[in-house]
This record gives sequence, C-alpha cells and structure tokens, in this order.
Amino acid sequence: MLEALQGQEVTVNFLDGSSVSGGILEEMDERFVKYRTEYQVLYIPITSIRAVVVETKERERPRVGFGQ
Repeated sequence: MLEALQGQEVTVNFLDGSSVSGGILEEMDERFVKYRTEYQVLYIPITSIRAVVVETKERERPRVGFGQ
C-alpha cells in the first residue's frame, strides 16, 4: 500500500503522537521507510507508524469576523 505513495510529499504520524511533515517517501521495504526532508533523511520502522497522510487539496481558512 505504501508503494503507491512513493515520491509524494506526506506527513507521517507515529504511535507516540508525534509526527514529521514536509518530506517525501523515497524508498520502502517490509521493515523500514526512507523519508527525506530538506534537512534530514529518516529511516522509520514500519511498526512505529500510525498513519501516513497525503495532502490532496489546500484547506480554505475560516473567515474571521461577523458575516451578514
């Protein structure tokens, strides 16, 4: 399933509640994922990943103030 996300910019959420974002999934096998950001290369064990999120569309910011 993760092979379909190879080369895309994703956010990785971990089991402990932390996350990394702004990086690209470069390589993967049955045990590790290679995740590259601008500043570092991470080799993440598959067993520590809770979710992988792909941003497909930029969210609209809510309007501030009172509308009529």
